[in-house]
Amino acid sequence: MPIRTNRGRAAVYRRLWGWPLRSPRHLAVTIIGFAVLIAVVSVVVPNAIESKTTAAGTTSAPPTTGAGQVGVLPASGATTTPPPTKAASPTSAPPTAAVAPEAQIVAENWAEAFVSFKPGTTKEAWLKGLESYTSTEFFPQLASIDPANAPTVIKGVVKSTKSFTDSVEFEVPLESGKLLLTVVKRPEGWRVHRYDKVG
Repeated sequence: MPIRTNRGRAAVYRRLWGWPLRSPRHLAVTIIGFAVLIAVVSVVVPNAIESKTTAAGTTSAPPTTGAGQVGVLPASGATTTPPPTKAASPTSAPPTAAVAPEAQIVAENWAEAFVSFKPGTTKEAWLKGLESYTSTEFFPQLASIDPANAPTVIKGVVKSTKSFTDSVEFEVPLESGKLLLTVVKRPEGWRVHRYDKVG
């Protein structure tokens, strides 16, 4: 008959708990049983966890076909392109080129306009003579120059010192020192983009 009272249950539990203490033999059997149970659990539980992890990895893995599979060497006949070791270094200087005739003319006309300031000439007229030969980026800087301090005589030929496909450097000899001009190629044509006075 089923146990229906708390007293009956307590009596059964007392019998179960007291069984290992009835004799040394019962105690030895109980200890051995616990040891076997712990050993079985320590072996079965890790194996079960590992099998679940393996199954999850198998279902989420990408297709294994193709030579690009991670962890698989390509077939002997497959050709692979090795990754580049480093980026190609840029060229240190633009390619040189012959001096464009238009650049030469602009340099000569700009130099003549630059030394054309005479007493009685206005600064506006002086700037007007330079405007058509000067780049739009550089022209505002000329407005800060006092044309009375500009050189007035060119002593020699305007000659190029360096020439590239989109820029040319010229040297203009003066009475004292020289002008160094940089003429650049713009959509509207060749224009003086910089000058320096040396000496």
